Amino acid sequence: MKNNSGIPSKAEIRKLYESYAEYFAIVMENIIDILHAEIKLNAQPTYKSRVKSFNSYYKKILRLKPEETKDSDSLVLLTDMMGIRMICAFLEDMQLGLEQIKKIFEIKEIEVKGADKKFSEFGYESIHVLIKIPESCKPKIELFDDLKPLGDNLVCEIQIRTILQDAWAEVEHELIYKTEFNPLDTPLRRKLASLNAMLTLADITFQEIRDYQKKLQKELEDRRKSFYNLADNLLNEKTEKKDEDINRVSPFVQGTIDDLILKAIEAHNDGHLSEAVDIYTRILEAVPDTDGNVLAVIHKHRGMAFFAMNKLDDALDDFQKSIDADPKAFRSYYYKGIVYSILKKYKEAIECYSKSLELNEVQAHANFRRAMAYYELGEYERSMNDLDVALKLGMKPDECKALQEKLVKKFGMNM
Repeated sequence: MKNNSGIPSKAEIRKLYESYAEYFAIVMENIIDILHAEIKLNAQPTYKSRVKSFNSYYKKILRLKPEETKDSDSLVLLTDMMGIRMICAFLEDMQLGLEQIKKIFEIKEIEVKGADKKFSEFGYESIHVLIKIPESCKPKIELFDDLKPLGDNLVCEIQIRTILQDAWAEVEHELIYKTEFNPLDTPLRRKLASLNAMLTLADITFQEIRDYQKKLQKELEDRRKSFYNLADNLLNEKTEKKDEDINRVSPFVQGTIDDLILKAIEAHNDGHLSEAVDIYTRILEAVPDTDGNVLAVIHKHRGMAFFAMNKLDDALDDFQKSIDADPKAFRSYYYKGIVYSILKKYKEAIECYSKSLELNEVQAHANFRRAMAYYELGEYERSMNDLDVALKLGMKPDECKALQEKLVKKFGMNM
């Protein structure tokens, strides 16, 4: 790649570098296919890829590998010629994604960019991972005209970022790296530093909100399990050991509705039912009548607390208010059906279970409890049909065994 003066020919280097563009694109496409198939996060990442521009490549090889550039007739390799961005929704997903990448590929290097920078400095944190390219991702070199094999030192860089980090990187590149930026321009430095700080804070806040949602969902699942266990006990089916308590931390300001909801559910799960009812009531008094979704949820949970206190009429009233606030509240219909079953009002229970299943037909437990109600009314064929559906939808066979055995006896007697 030298002319008569011994200086590397930029035109020849460009021609050689760009001749590998299609090869690099196929390699990255194959790696992204693996990432799509193997990376499993709650919010799946999106992916971008790029081949390093020739001008950036050329400047870098002259700066980092001047002798090799002068002497080699082969492509001079850099670690960032091929770059893939794995863009995650939340901060925690970056580390989870990194751990999964480490299991999928042979890792050459991991670097956290920007972690040591102050907010007053430009830059934004991201994780850069150099992976060895699997042979399965490399197209056959002979399929490309005049390309030489690149050996085993070829790597691909995967940058792991959040959505906001990626947005900052794109804007930063346009504002700083593509222009003559004066580092002594203090007002502009302060503005960029302020934006950097706000994006960092936004990422942290989004993560806190997600942590809160996960925490609240765990509390809700515990509450639902406790409700079902109590219902089963009252129906003389079975009892289950209560789940162990979990650490409780709320990132929300005390006294807000979000904070009160979590406090109510925590009190509910801890068995402080009167306290839970009081907090649910405070929330209902604060929520406007137009906010049907919130009203439906809070009435539903206060109804569950009344149920646990054996105040079944109050529970029925709250479940109905939940339905009034949100006619699509299929769980409120289901819970109302459970109360009617305990009161031995099986026709009313079946109506509620049926309405719940109209709104969401993929409910194993709703089919199972309707099967029990049908059994109590002597409608054994309908009971068996619902039981079959419940099993197909994932009900555990041992949970259905008692009803199944009773149905077999009934069908045997009628044969």
